[in-house]
Amino acid sequence: MRVSTLDERRQFYSREFSLMKVREWFRGWKSPIVFAAVIGRHTRIAPMKYLRERSRTLVIDEYGSPSEIRNYLIDFKPESAYYDRNVYNDWEQARSSGNDTAQLGHSFGQELAFDIDPENFTCPIHGTLEEKMRRHQGLSFCRLEFQLAQQEAAQLVEILSREFSEICLVYSGRGFHIHIRDEKTVFWNRRSRLALVKRLSKRGFMMDEWVPSGGMRLIRLPYSLNGLVSRVAIPLAENELGVFDPITDERTMPKFLPR
Repeated sequence: MRVSTLDERRQFYSREFSLMKVREWFRGWKSPIVFAAVIGRHTRIAPMKYLRERSRTLVIDEYGSPSEIRNYLIDFKPESAYYDRNVYNDWEQARSSGNDTAQLGHSFGQELAFDIDPENFTCPIHGTLEEKMRRHQGLSFCRLEFQLAQQEAAQLVEILSREFSEICLVYSGRGFHIHIRDEKTVFWNRRSRLALVKRLSKRGFMMDEWVPSGGMRLIRLPYSLNGLVSRVAIPLAENELGVFDPITDERTMPKFLPR
């Protein structure tokens, strides 16, 4: 698992990126679909014409067809591609908040999601996240840390399935995202979201509170390339999580990687 080059990113979005699968992910979405890209915030790799914008979040909201989304991604060659979880009455009114964070007040709802990343777990070999940050290893993780994230994702899905009926699990290229698609949760306010996070935290779950509480509106786009690790983000069935291995699973491996 390694950083993708610009040419590899271009190859992926030109030849492998599936617009059909992306359309399927958004089936039934009742809001303008807003995408976003980060070109090189962490990898520091960017096309020459976008060097000044490499750390910015570039919002993609003006497109006439899905194929134009592909063209943007081929042009940007981003390390990461996202979509906006907010549900808007009027996107034009909300466009002024063009960064990757937004309070729920800018919209009338938001898809509920959870983010479980392996670097957040304490490793007996590599220590805590704070210790890794001091060594400038905050985004790196080992096999054990990934397995801890995998186990927590499975346990969290099991707990959430007692309360919600439409749950989608996505391997993000590094960790796991859990999307709750029950329509009632779209209209939860920040207080309701935080109450759920608090209940789960009391049960020992580690998660990024910023995502489910509504503070972070962007989430990685399924079927896009995670350029930090050269893996494709893919939805997973709940029953395959226990045996899923991103090192060997062909679905996660772009064609530019040697087999």
